[in-house]
Amino acid sequence: MDPLGAPSQFVDVDTLPSWGDSCEDELNTSDTAAETLQENTVRSPFLYDKDISGKVILWKGDVALLNCTAIVNTSNESLTDKNPVSESIFMLAGPDLKEDLQKLKGCRTGEAKLTKGFNLAARFIIHTVGPKYKSRYRTAAESSLYSCYRNVLQLAKEQSMSSVGFCVINSAKRGYPLEDATHIALRTVRRFLEIHGETIEKVVFAVSELEEATYQKLLPLYFPRSLKEECRSLPYLPADIGNAEGEPVVPERQIRISEKPGAPEDNQEEEAEGLGVDLSFIGSHAFARMEGDIDKQRRLILQGQLSEAALQKQHQRNYNRWLCQARSEDLSDIASLKALYQTGVDNCGRTVMVVVGRNIPVTLIDMDKALLYFIHVMDHIAVKEYVLVYFHTLTSEYNHLDSDFLKKLYDVVDVKYKRNLKAVYFVHPTFRSKVSTWFFTTFSVSGLKDKIHHVDSLHQLFSAISPEQIDFPPFVLEYDARENGPYYTSYPPSPDL
Repeated sequence: MDPLGAPSQFVDVDTLPSWGDSCEDELNTSDTAAETLQENTVRSPFLYDKDISGKVILWKGDVALLNCTAIVNTSNESLTDKNPVSESIFMLAGPDLKEDLQKLKGCRTGEAKLTKGFNLAARFIIHTVGPKYKSRYRTAAESSLYSCYRNVLQLAKEQSMSSVGFCVINSAKRGYPLEDATHIALRTVRRFLEIHGETIEKVVFAVSELEEATYQKLLPLYFPRSLKEECRSLPYLPADIGNAEGEPVVPERQIRISEKPGAPEDNQEEEAEGLGVDLSFIGSHAFARMEGDIDKQRRLILQGQLSEAALQKQHQRNYNRWLCQARSEDLSDIASLKALYQTGVDNCGRTVMVVVGRNIPVTLIDMDKALLYFIHVMDHIAVKEYVLVYFHTLTSEYNHLDSDFLKKLYDVVDVKYKRNLKAVYFVHPTFRSKVSTWFFTTFSVSGLKDKIHHVDSLHQLFSAISPEQIDFPPFVLEYDARENGPYYTSYPPSPDL
């Protein structure tokens, strides 16, 4: 209530329910169950912590209306951005805010600067600048967005602020994918509260109706409200969960630091006789073991001078980056094509994956997204033996995957894909496709030619895979019946293709 008795438009954060309080039924997990989870279950890197979850609030509303120590304003580098968050803050704070901002002389991307709250209920406003997002500069955008959240929290800690109200820093006009940004926001706040939780009592995420669903989906991953929720959320964590402070990890920038730089390790032999004890560790100190220059490594690869182990290590890093992106990107448009799906098992009990060539409009889709979708679907399938059934039926030139894309896919995927792929059944091939396949498996990739089986009719395919184990597109059945006659649902045993 204001002094005249009219209801106030501002919202006191102390009246808002915490995230931890929104799951009372699961919080009452018995001690026995907790002990069982600790002993027999792999724990999440973001453990269930009632105190931490109790500090977090998810609130659908305007951050400018929060009555807390400080609220966050997302802006541009000149601090003059016109977005819904900024406009609401400026309108409620009054004209004095603009005058105060001029004294700051702007703010760089990732930094955080402080002004008074003026006519707001919040005492302070922390201004920060989120990054513009471009997929080719994704790593830089992730680091900048992390810096926004981290610097806001650090400023709040330095100023002894008890509560902070966050808007969604990644504004829509800057193009940052909401789900990707939410992962960074939540894990950064989580890691900060783990280390400096005693300095902040409340952290509010003020979201719009469009943003609320994403936050509700991802909050359990980083702020589980019970041991059950922690275990349920573990499989949905992305590959990159950042370091101990939530900062995105870039493998090429990592260095390995010795526990005692400059001191010889216990299991290290002297480099050469005659150097003396004091010099035996030269070349093995922390900075001598710094990760090699990635560009130099690529040159060595081209020159054939990099070891097999180093090549495998670099390939695994590259695949992990693709996998991380595949798990975070919206691939619903590719999924809707129904060009890749899992069906039953073959006669040897191996998983059958189906690829429908006619459903791949090569000229109309982003082929990088198609590659991401393939990785997203296949990563957990390829850990065991599997076979591919490719329906080339009634494809046109607009459906044909070119050799450059196939070579890229073959080069990107993890070694398990190649090791566990036992057969590729190429159904209804044409003469042209047979020639193209021969050239590709002979000159572009190795180890694949013997796994390719050209199948002219479904009758041949059923000698390896029972018809009940495959979900056929209707046009494939119609074409085969027209060309080869109708098939029947049971066949006598016949040799493998």
